[in-house]
Amino acid sequence: MLKRVFVAPDPGLLRLRSATRAVLGIAVAVAVCALTGHTLTAVITGGLAALLALFTVTDPRVRDQAVTTALLPVVGLPVLALAAGLHATPGARDVAFVAVAGAAVYVRRWGPRGHALGVFAFMTFFVTQFLRTVPAQIPELYSSVVLAVLAASAVRFGAWCFERRVSPPAAPALPAGTGLGRTTTRQAVQVTVAGAFALAAGQLLSDERWYWAVGAAWWIFVNTSARGETFVRGFRRVLGTVLGIAAGLVVAMPVQGALLPTAVLTLACVFGIFYSAPVSYSWMMFAVTVLVSLLYGLLGALGPALLALRLAETAVGALGAALAVAFVLPVTTHSATNAWIRLTVRCVHECTTVAMRRLAGDATADPAPHAAELEQLLARARMSLAPLVHPFSPLRARKARARQVLALLDDCAREVRGLAAVAADPRASHDARLAAACWRVEAAVRALESDAEPGPAPAFAGVAPHHHPGVEAALTHLQGLEDALAGLATPLRTSPRAPLVTV
Repeated sequence: MLKRVFVAPDPGLLRLRSATRAVLGIAVAVAVCALTGHTLTAVITGGLAALLALFTVTDPRVRDQAVTTALLPVVGLPVLALAAGLHATPGARDVAFVAVAGAAVYVRRWGPRGHALGVFAFMTFFVTQFLRTVPAQIPELYSSVVLAVLAASAVRFGAWCFERRVSPPAAPALPAGTGLGRTTTRQAVQVTVAGAFALAAGQLLSDERWYWAVGAAWWIFVNTSARGETFVRGFRRVLGTVLGIAAGLVVAMPVQGALLPTAVLTLACVFGIFYSAPVSYSWMMFAVTVLVSLLYGLLGALGPALLALRLAETAVGALGAALAVAFVLPVTTHSATNAWIRLTVRCVHECTTVAMRRLAGDATADPAPHAAELEQLLARARMSLAPLVHPFSPLRARKARARQVLALLDDCAREVRGLAAVAADPRASHDARLAAACWRVEAAVRALESDAEPGPAPAFAGVAPHHHPGVEAALTHLQGLEDALAGLATPLRTSPRAPLVTV
């Protein structure tokens, strides 16, 4: 798992930049809240609001990111008032919390903005339970949330807006034609059922910390589209929590709320959350759990018994999510897996085509965004295949086939990255052999899609001298792509009656 975090490709160093900027933005937000005289509870609320503003907003364009960020308080502040107002009426509070959880999933159908607003609304309700917010605190908490979001925005959109130069690709989504493109209604129902179960079971464990079970159940559904993915995500959440609790005993317990070391360790956890989130859910949860332990230390509530309860509540939430996806509108992983793989293959084709245009002299053709999108699609395909390649999976033959698919997709991504790098070299130029190689790649993609053979091989307007270093490198990458795509034909042509993944 460590290798996955520190060796995973990071095109454009986007993960490193995002994590570093998050540390800076949250540090500025917390400092602003503290210097303006807010109480510790309000400072923590502001810091968490800044973290969410930086973490959840993933619109592809900077302008859209700014609009979504501006809408966060518009959605979050009424939810904060609702949660605080229901503090003294547990029955109504519980119903409202489950309703907010379901609505926060349903609004994902409106893309990255809906997802960000839903997460912010749910987490606002969650934070009020974590901090035991009462109505008298609402004005101060409103102030801290607004100040923190403004401070984080000043860092993100003013001091360090690296997206203006390199826009990250939008989060990939399945097309509606797969039957899984609009999963939000089904997942909203599942989350509501899972949340209700987690809430009831969590309250049996603790009248004070029950909300951890609801939070665990809700977060397990983020970025999943099938039953197997949800099972694996629940396992990884529990694993990350176990590791985080062990680290909390070693790191957070000795600190016990001392301001300076707690601040340093908290910022380290923030970096870990942002840097590991795209590649390892377990390590992200590890960082989250250590962060929570540090916050409990600041509040004077940290102890071994509390950390043990945290683990138990997380397990209850994971169980609720597993039961919901198993028995409430269940969807197997077969169709989702094939859809993500085919989207990945299609992106390989698009990136190849754009790279070839660049090599042919089209200065406007840029394969870099397609290469970044391919990394996201590959991560999504890997997540979809995770139930089968999991160590506990008993399906040995299908596990071997799934591992073969992942290895071949990794080969495709590696060759695409190399081809994009060659295309970016101004010394590289076109060659008639590149046209033929590109045509063969296209033929391999068409074969995977069970489509007709492509037309005649294209010809470039001119021919560069043979044996140009850039041309030779491009030919090598294209040959690697052709071999990897050809290798995918056998596992992807498996009969639907014997699916690659069945859960």
